[in-house]
Amino acid sequence: TQQLGHGDKQTGVQTEHGQTVILKCERTKQETRNRNTVKLEGDKVLSVPPGVSLSPLCLWKKKKKKLKVEELAYLPSGAEPETLLKKMGEQPLFSTKAHVFQIDPATKRNWIPASKHAVTVSFFYDASRTVYRIISVGGTKAIINSTVTPNMTFTKTSQKFGQWADSRANTVYGLGFSTEQHLQQFSEQFKEVKEAARLVREKSQEKFELISPGLNISSLQGLSEDRHSTAAFLCVNGSGEDKLFRSKSADLEPTVKKEYVKKIHSEGSICETSMETELFTLRESNSKLVTALREANSSIEQWKSQLTEYQQETHRLRDQVAELESSSSGHAAPCEIRTVDLFQSVEDMEALLKSKDEEITKLQGRKSDFQDLEKEREEITKRMQELEQRNLELEQQVQKAEQKLASSLDARQQAENEVRKVIDVLDIKICDLNSLRKSLATFLEK
Repeated sequence: TQQLGHGDKQTGVQTEHGQTVILKCERTKQETRNRNTVKLEGDKVLSVPPGVSLSPLCLWKKKKKKLKVEELAYLPSGAEPETLLKKMGEQPLFSTKAHVFQIDPATKRNWIPASKHAVTVSFFYDASRTVYRIISVGGTKAIINSTVTPNMTFTKTSQKFGQWADSRANTVYGLGFSTEQHLQQFSEQFKEVKEAARLVREKSQEKFELISPGLNISSLQGLSEDRHSTAAFLCVNGSGEDKLFRSKSADLEPTVKKEYVKKIHSEGSICETSMETELFTLRESNSKLVTALREANSSIEQWKSQLTEYQQETHRLRDQVAELESSSSGHAAPCEIRTVDLFQSVEDMEALLKSKDEEITKLQGRKSDFQDLEKEREEITKRMQELEQRNLELEQQVQKAEQKLASSLDARQQAENEVRKVIDVLDIKICDLNSLRKSLATFLEK
């Protein structure tokens, strides 16, 4: 909360772009003539104080000497919509205190503290986008802004620490709690929110708002490119193997080989972990595509069978109408009533048949899309096989390096044994020479 003028207050947050977005601005009953406050003309903003930038989607209204932002929209142009914090007046589903950490993007192993002290971490439901979010604000900066998806998993790594991966933010968040009970409460809430997100997604699928898997495939292709760059990096390092083993010093050679083997081990383990993650994602995407394709095929067959049944029912009703028209005149009135009912039934059946034909046409159009997705899945599977072959080659290189290191150590051990034997012989010869020198000296003195 900042004081703009005499009696004017605003509430805002500072974005990662270094700009301030106003969340709420109120003017008290105290009148002010300070020209540094926000100037308005109806609903239009004329000027703002120095150093303050308003969100372009913020809606201002003037009512009884009070100015309010109806809702917090998005950040200034160019910012991602994912940086939306929360709407004004929205209450969190769950809140707790924890120390926030993020994984080091360079090493992917070390944790980097995102806050100097424990901050509030809350679950929110974004009604405008029908998604659940985990949000934490430290001071004037948004520390966590993670959208919860059904594929996320919160993992307890210790009694007071847990973590989860956010593929959209391309990072891993870690939370350190003061007690084990707080960790358990957060974990249970995470599961509930994840289940709610899954139900929301299933509900949208029931309304035929199918989510296109193109984003998942593009992200998988991005991961494949990253893995390919990592494999290329390993190939470059592997090409210098002969240079590492051509050291002129026999004493430094084993040390260099040990470092090389350790490097190969670490890079191989990183590549193996990455490929396991990619394999899991590919299998999950593959299962979704196969399930959707089967559902589409079964729906088409079902509509075709229903269409055939409705056509047969229509012909049967028309035959009954013809029979009723040719019946006796004594039953004319009841037959006419029944005929009207039958014609109405026929019209209803024809309307239903028309709607079913339209649905069959839509499903046939979607079937071509599923065929394209099947081709993309085959290409991704082929790429995965290439990565597995590359991993096998790396393991063979590690085994060869270990064998060379073992043979080098044996040769060095033999050389050291021979040197010790020569030193022992020299010691004996030196003792003999000393004895001879003493004998000669004694003989000369006599």
